[in-house]
Amino acid sequence: MSETAPAGRGQWLRRLWSLGTGRFGIIVVAALLLTAIVAAFWTPFPPAQVDIAARWSAPGWPHLLGTDDTGRDILSLLMAGARTTIVVSLGAGLIATVLGIALAALGALTARWVRETVAVLIDVLVAFPVLLIAMMISAVWGGSLGVVIWAVGIGFGVNIARVTRSELRRVLRSDFVLAGRASGLSPAQNLWRHLLPNVAAVFIVQLSWAMAVAVLAEAGLSYLGFGAPVTEPSWGLLLSGLQQYISIHPLTVVWPGLAITVTVLGLNLLGDGLREATDPTLSRRTAASRLHVPGVVA
Repeated sequence: MSETAPAGRGQWLRRLWSLGTGRFGIIVVAALLLTAIVAAFWTPFPPAQVDIAARWSAPGWPHLLGTDDTGRDILSLLMAGARTTIVVSLGAGLIATVLGIALAALGALTARWVRETVAVLIDVLVAFPVLLIAMMISAVWGGSLGVVIWAVGIGFGVNIARVTRSELRRVLRSDFVLAGRASGLSPAQNLWRHLLPNVAAVFIVQLSWAMAVAVLAEAGLSYLGFGAPVTEPSWGLLLSGLQQYISIHPLTVVWPGLAITVTVLGLNLLGDGLREATDPTLSRRTAASRLHVPGVVA
């Protein structure tokens, strides 16, 4: 039996879709995934195709978003860059997930000296911003997507562990966990059967924010030359190459900047929506506030 009665599988999804933040986040993530899948098989032009005769073409047919200083189609570059964004965000999210669960479990379920050591390690690592960790690792190991993925995954995995550890320690004091321990369940069985399901909501929210940070980190590091190599399509690289022409062709800089902004905003709002949709207390508080606001119909 869980500490709180969880909502049905479809109930929190319906609640998420009913929220403006959740709906916007779902649409943005779905559009990003669809773009990345389509770009794996088709783009209007080959992303690396150089056409000097078509350089600085204004938005129109056949270059819907125009071209850059070498005649490359900007829409094709953005579509190809979506694949890089997906790879970085999912890769960093996977690493953050594994590291976060491992550190949180060590910090909540092991012997006292192990818990204290893990707590000190987490506190030290949390003091360093994720982007700073990524820049330091990239400076040492060289710029590549793999380095960005590992740097962001490690950096945000520590943040996930810090939040999840606090939730695990709270759930550990619950009656159903004590009953499971008394019935002979091992710490690992208690973790998978009782503890993780009760912190899943917090974990999912943190994971969505980690993916948003990964997108921003990849773009920022690529812009500075520490991220994706020049042969890899990246929104950060595209923005870096076009920003020197911003006074002459300002519209070309808008497209990659807008793609980064909308994606990060969508993932962050998805995290906010998930937090509200999976937290019954917060949902009830929101509903009550609507009932007491004049002119708002619940």
